[in-house]
Amino acid sequence: MILLVLIIILLIGGLAAWTVDRKDSAAARWISLAALALDALVLAAFWFDSSVRSEINRGAWLVELSRPWIPQLGISFHLAMDGLSLVLVALTLFLGIISVVCSWTEIRERVGFFHLNLLWILAGILGVFLSLDLFLFYFFWELMLVPMYFLINVWGHENRVYASLKFFIFTQAGGLLMLLSILALYFFHGKETGTYTFDYTLLLGTKLPPLAAFWIMLGFLIAFIVKLPVVPFHPWLPDAHTEAPTAGSVILAGLLLKTGAYGLLRFVLPLFPDAVASISQTMLILSVIGIIYGAVLAFGQSDLKRLVAYTSISHMGFVLLGIFAGSRTALSGAVMQIVAHGVSTGALFIIVGMIQERIHTRDMGQMGGFWSAVPRLSGIALVFALASLGLPGFGNFVAEFMVLLGSYGMHPAITIFAASGLVLSAIYSLWIVQQVFHGEKKEGLRLTDLTMRETVMMAAMIIVIFWIGMFPRPLLSTAGPALLSPGHGQVQEQPVGTAGGENEQH
Repeated sequence: MILLVLIIILLIGGLAAWTVDRKDSAAARWISLAALALDALVLAAFWFDSSVRSEINRGAWLVELSRPWIPQLGISFHLAMDGLSLVLVALTLFLGIISVVCSWTEIRERVGFFHLNLLWILAGILGVFLSLDLFLFYFFWELMLVPMYFLINVWGHENRVYASLKFFIFTQAGGLLMLLSILALYFFHGKETGTYTFDYTLLLGTKLPPLAAFWIMLGFLIAFIVKLPVVPFHPWLPDAHTEAPTAGSVILAGLLLKTGAYGLLRFVLPLFPDAVASISQTMLILSVIGIIYGAVLAFGQSDLKRLVAYTSISHMGFVLLGIFAGSRTALSGAVMQIVAHGVSTGALFIIVGMIQERIHTRDMGQMGGFWSAVPRLSGIALVFALASLGLPGFGNFVAEFMVLLGSYGMHPAITIFAASGLVLSAIYSLWIVQQVFHGEKKEGLRLTDLTMRETVMMAAMIIVIFWIGMFPRPLLSTAGPALLSPGHGQVQEQPVGTAGGENEQH
């Protein structure tokens, strides 16, 4: 029951935080932190069990829960965890704890309702990463949407109503297309086998006419690339990030975007291998467009938070490239990028939030000379700027190097264009450091350096991004076996020779 427990703890914790807020808003914060910490302890105890480690190496389901829900319609409450979802659940809980800590002093109104929405978003994200019933997956997919809408709309900045509506419309439209595809797959499978079910393990290998497979796959694909997001489905992201509170931006960049990548890995590739082959070249081109477009637009921003938002579009281009490149190395690099981007960009959004909380502006034209005034904040900002540009030693470097290495043998021209994104990321990352932390200090700005709470929080994020950069093998060995057998027992790869050595095509 560990999978159900992980979700229920967050749901109950959110309700408890909302309830106690009427008497003590500080208690609401502590309850949220305790709920996430308890989930993290449960997951850690599970992960370090020796029997679980052996199952990870086999690429098997580590734990599974399946109970009838609406049996008349073939709907079950089916949850399962493998190495891939284990890594993403761990990322969710880590960034969840960081989100609570970074909003400790920022959120002063309706604190309980804020933490209710925060924990329910995280519960929805856990459900997405653990669901193996497509109806249940869609339920959790929608559960993420409404609390995030409130998080932006209620606690956001100047244009929060516009940004929250834009976020809702884009993601809801993609979700409805996915629902239509789920229903179509349900009926095709039922017609072929006589068994009407939403169970992922039974739907794997469903024989579909090529045209039907393409259109059904397209519904899933659009929903996931809107959430990733992929150009041209990205316009909601800069506004949502800019207007969201700091914790909302951390969850958006670190987790919600990753549900789109997870959907591609878990559902699109295994369920529709032939249809994916027909659109892989298009997706590779879109990935390169996103890498370059996001980097160029980032450099043109004067709003510091909007600049960081556009860098997410660029970094997610590497995830898309890794997923559709067709090699094992690139696929592993995409997973590494999911984790590294979640930590590094989440940290950059927290730094922007700290600056805005101190000087009440995000305009880079009003910043400068922070290094002498706030050396700890400036030093930590430099660390994550270097991580974002892919400096060796950080997780981002390992991720992008693996993606480019894995894709070069099959798509050299596309890989060369994608590599230009590394140059552009160096430009905008160092430009942030120069504009904000060096130069002359603006008159009238009074800054205080990091508090102990903020220092500990940022130190934890530095340790994680540095650890996965220097020791990537534990993360890769945990998620890797699941990537090679997405149906667990149905391996989707063939070895092919490449210029760089032996690669493996999924």
